[in-house]
This record gives sequence, structure tokens and C-alpha cells, in this order.
Amino acid sequence: MSGVDGFRSAFRRWRADRPFWGGLSLALGGAWILLTMKASLKVVLHVGMQGLAGYLLPALMVVLGLLVLFNPAQRLFYSITGILITLGTWLTSNLGGFFVGLLLGAVGSCLAFGWLPDQEPRRSRRQRRKEAATAP
Repeated sequence: MSGVDGFRSAFRRWRADRPFWGGLSLALGGAWILLTMKASLKVVLHVGMQGLAGYLLPALMVVLGLLVLFNPAQRLFYSITGILITLGTWLTSNLGGFFVGLLLGAVGSCLAFGWLPDQEPRRSRRQRRKEAATAP
């Protein structure tokens, strides 16, 4: 059991040092759009440019999501590029994967952009008042 606990604590430490949910959401949004491009439904919409752009933009979303996870130092560039590419999928890839992939990519890019490394945990107003009352 200690191997699983060791892996879990190591994963938590790794996840805390990067914008994990932003990168994961951006990558999942790109994967969702790629899946909807291959859907064999009769209702699949093909809006805008077809061909390479319809597959290239969601693939770039997946790559950018993974880059955010594994290279968090460059997260600002990756997240800005990610939101621009995500907005481009609205025209090239079935309305951004029927808006699901578009929303996942946009939220993930915003989470990655807003993530701040080495930030002190927020204290509640009650804790700050208590500390102020006990201070000399």
C-alpha cells in the first residue's frame, strides 16, 4: 500500500507546481474536437474551411495543453496561443466540437493564464481578524 501512497503524494506535489487543471482542460477540449471531427453522425456540421485546418487546430490544442502541463514556465505564451487556436476551431471544426471542446479549451486557457506559481494560500477574513486581534 505504501507504493500507491508514495505515488499519490508524488503526483500531488507534481500537480501543485503547475497549472494542472488548465492544461488538462485545454488538452481534453482539443481531444473532444478531434473526436467530433471523426463522428459518423449524419448531423455533423462542416462549417467553414475543411481539410487540414479542421484537424490541425484541435491537435495543436492537445499539444499546447500538454506543454502547459510539462513546461509551466512558458504558460503565458501557451495559454494565449491556446485561446486563439480554440476560438479558431469555432470556424474550422464543427463549431468547436459542438461548443463542448470550445468551452473546455477556453476555460483551460484562462485557468492556465491565471495560475500564479508560489502564491501564498488565501486566508479567510475570519482568520485575518483573529490574527489582528491577537497581535500586540
